[in-house]
Amino acid sequence: MRAETRHQLKQDAFSRVTIDAAGRTADWTVAHRSTLIIVTVAVAVVLAAVIGGWYYLRAQDEKASFELSQAVRTMDTQLRLAGTPEQPDVPTFTSAKERAQAATKQFQAIVDKYPHTRTADMAHYFLGVTAATLSDNAAAERNFKEVVSAGNREVAAVAKSALASLYGQTNRVKEAATLYQELINKPTASVSKVAAQLQLAELYQNSNQPLDAKRIYEQIKKENPGAEAGQLATQKLSELK
Repeated sequence: MRAETRHQLKQDAFSRVTIDAAGRTADWTVAHRSTLIIVTVAVAVVLAAVIGGWYYLRAQDEKASFELSQAVRTMDTQLRLAGTPEQPDVPTFTSAKERAQAATKQFQAIVDKYPHTRTADMAHYFLGVTAATLSDNAAAERNFKEVVSAGNREVAAVAKSALASLYGQTNRVKEAATLYQELINKPTASVSKVAAQLQLAELYQNSNQPLDAKRIYEQIKKENPGAEAGQLATQKLSELK
């Protein structure tokens, strides 16, 4: 059933209940007309503000989503070799740094223009990604943390995974492991339990903690028999021997 149809059915049901209630309270309405008018106007104002705000935020989010797609496209733009002439109408960059700087401006513009949208959370996440690309670890950490605390569970999980990866790359192994364990304990559609387990095991493996890595890989193998993750864990276990 289409969303518009479901919405209309809800409206029709609400209308029937409202009309029935109005008929039963007709006598009371005559006696308390002034009070009813005041309350009705107040409710109407609040309802209009809520509906108007919802439509406004939805429209803002749609605009933000379009701009986000353009910014992500910038991140995926191919690099051209030094000395190669730039093609008209085909934006290219000569370095990953130049490309990341251009994308950063686009993502920041989305955050500034649409601060209360879900898309702004995604733009904040990508600001962390581009900051990491530019070796600005402090900015990357700050942006990832802001997304983690933003309240959007799925985007927050991706940001937490990225933050854990950043910690792992900067020798903050204990902090990284804590974040991965949180993702394992509370998996999401965006970061599954097994994905977080694999990342944690790899962290331990790269940090010269083979026993901890082995423990995680064995758990993955046990919990995912015959699955791709289980096969990967088996392969990793053979590398640890």
